[in-house]
Amino acid sequence: MDNKKILLVDDEPNFVELIRHRLQVNGYEVVSASDGKEALDILKREKFDAVLLDILMPQIDGLTTLKLLRKYDKRLPVFMLTAHSDREQFRQANRLGASGFIVKTSDLQKEIANISSFLRISDKYKPQK
Repeated sequence: MDNKKILLVDDEPNFVELIRHRLQVNGYEVVSASDGKEALDILKREKFDAVLLDILMPQIDGLTTLKLLRKYDKRLPVFMLTAHSDREQFRQANRLGASGFIVKTSDLQKEIANISSFLRISDKYKPQK
């Protein structure tokens, strides 16, 4: 596996640390941000292979972050993370160019497997220019 660099954006510190650790164990380089503003600042300075972006966050939520990110990078794979499946949020994220959705579960093993699967095929999810 080539070491993909992932930006993990979520305001739940325990979730971030669990996912970060498991992804690093699986060979991914992980940088984290706790909200959309911090994520956008990081994205302006560093290059990533994919973003895992929580929908519900303080400051700037995931949908707004995605909209702002797409203004300067239309090809970066962005996978939305959510604990609640809301059809309207899914539709809005799709319109904004989300590459896919990962529903947070209490099953960490399943969640890591889902995230890893998305990341392995992330190049196929890059929107066209």
